[in-house]
Amino acid sequence: MNMLDIFPVDEKIILGTRHFSRDDILTFARAFDPQPFHTDEEAAQNFVFGALCASGWHSCAGWMRCLFDYWQSTTEALRAEGKTPPILGPSPGFRDLKWLKPVFVGDDITYSLTAKTSRALASRPGWRINTSIAEGFNQKNEPVLRFTSVVLEQEVPHERA
Repeated sequence: MNMLDIFPVDEKIILGTRHFSRDDILTFARAFDPQPFHTDEEAAQNFVFGALCASGWHSCAGWMRCLFDYWQSTTEALRAEGKTPPILGPSPGFRDLKWLKPVFVGDDITYSLTAKTSRALASRPGWRINTSIAEGFNQKNEPVLRFTSVVLEQEVPHERA
């Protein structure tokens, strides 16, 4: 079993949805990205976004949380069926990160993953490298983030029927 058995190429998989409350935005921003448009509602009104908005890193962290939760429930379901899921991680990085629209207080962001490629690593037998498109959309179905995700996968031998 490999990742493409779970995430077929070009099939968008919905990972989950995260709600961005005022308190969540302020807590994350104060700890990790204390720019005024993320930490001060009054000051944010005078910045380009016009209102308090989440850090882009916060929106990316939401994607990671949804991926982790999705993967955990998927691997549990596979094990319950007697299957051995592949081992994912770590990631050697990502490319082309774009924050396309601000995430405002009260937004619900739905995250997805669309597998694009998977190839064996000649330098590491038994390992593959997978490339996917990661996205987030708000409740109006407007894209808020997009990046190319890359993750290593340890291959698991196919089970015998």
